[in-house]
Amino acid sequence: MWIYEKKLQYPVRVTKTDPRTAKLLYEAYGGQDGELSMALQYLNQRYTMTYDRVIALLTDIGTEELAHAELIASLIYQLTKDAAPDQLEEAGLAPSFATHGKSLFYQNAAGVPWSAQYIQATGDPIADLSSNIATEERARVLYQHLLELIDDPEILDTLRFLRERTIVHSVRFREVLELVREETD
Repeated sequence: MWIYEKKLQYPVRVTKTDPRTAKLLYEAYGGQDGELSMALQYLNQRYTMTYDRVIALLTDIGTEELAHAELIASLIYQLTKDAAPDQLEEAGLAPSFATHGKSLFYQNAAGVPWSAQYIQATGDPIADLSSNIATEERARVLYQHLLELIDDPEILDTLRFLRERTIVHSVRFREVLELVREETD
């Protein structure tokens, strides 16, 4: 079903080691409103969706969210790959380092592992699309908060791109929600 292209969806530029920023980015990687949660929620919902156009949109956006997870993973890895253990400890990543080394793990910024409880699926098109809109809006807020906490201009560029994509996805979900509502009235 997928064809993987060996390039990132958007350029990632990291020029310095910064475990503190990496820790913050874990929220977008494995947090409740992170990219993994969105990807799995949308790709899962398409199986019970009864509208072909919505199935296509869920597949497209779910796939794009996987690409976004790859962007975040690339940022986290590049920010930590050359970090010394004491730098990781100072940034609050010692528990993760003790368990996983410098390998990435789906967890939030507080180190809580990702949970399937983060995703929603009811089988009702209106409820699921409404949930997806809320999910994208929470992700937009997450990226806005990260933009306020991080000062590296190159990382900010990638985060702005991701924030803009959440806005586009929210708009697309709103459009198909209106179509579904019109068809069910």
